[in-house]
Amino acid sequence: MKRFFRLHRIFIAQYLKKLMEYKVDFLLGALGLLLTQIIQIAFLGIIFSQIPSLIGWSFEEILFIYGFSLIAKSLDHLFTDNLWMVGYRIIRKGEFDKYLTRPINTLYHVIAENFCVDAFGELLTCALLLGYAIPRLHLPFHWYTIPLLLIVVVFATLIYTSLKIMTAAISFWTKASGHITHMLYMTNDFSKYPVSIYHKAVQTIITYVIPFAFTAYYPASYFLTGENPLFCIGGTVIAGTVLFALALFVWSRGLRAYESAGS
Repeated sequence: MKRFFRLHRIFIAQYLKKLMEYKVDFLLGALGLLLTQIIQIAFLGIIFSQIPSLIGWSFEEILFIYGFSLIAKSLDHLFTDNLWMVGYRIIRKGEFDKYLTRPINTLYHVIAENFCVDAFGELLTCALLLGYAIPRLHLPFHWYTIPLLLIVVVFATLIYTSLKIMTAAISFWTKASGHITHMLYMTNDFSKYPVSIYHKAVQTIITYVIPFAFTAYYPASYFLTGENPLFCIGGTVIAGTVLFALALFVWSRGLRAYESAGS
């Protein structure tokens, strides 16, 4: 682990040096993500200017869930964004060969090679939303709140990363799977709002099939109400653990099927 952390620092430092050659591109990327979130929040504000609550959820509670959803999403975006390139380009163009020639775990190398600073726009939005909502909600706070929050963040991020690993690994067989990753990843938008506002079928999918609800709504609802810790927190831990183990299995099987680029 010590070696991996040291290598990761080196990869990030080299990537930032390369990135700083195009400062405007970096700033526009971060600004674009920030503006995207602001537009969605403004849309929420318009809705709540017409109604006092959404199926019992106040505007501040919705903002808290929305902001909470961005914690794991932005961390995954920050550190593992290169997985998108596996499905879109790296396998199809034979660029994966370079990872096989180096004495580093291939999955770790793919992830560590890129550091997506655009995610700082999401992190800033997250901080602003939580900073606005938390003082107005008077949330219950205990000595174990912070440790539980850290646990939730780790395993919620694993859910995002694991789903990306699995869908990216499909390209070992199909040569390209970026569209699958995109389609699956976009369902995370459902987790930004209370699950109770959706149809039962949607609730089942985002809870038990593609468990993005455990990255935001369920843990956020626990921190709001203090209820159902075994399901809301335990479910996040179980979902993250199971998906990560499955992702490692799919990736290892995909490596065996990799054939490089051909004519």
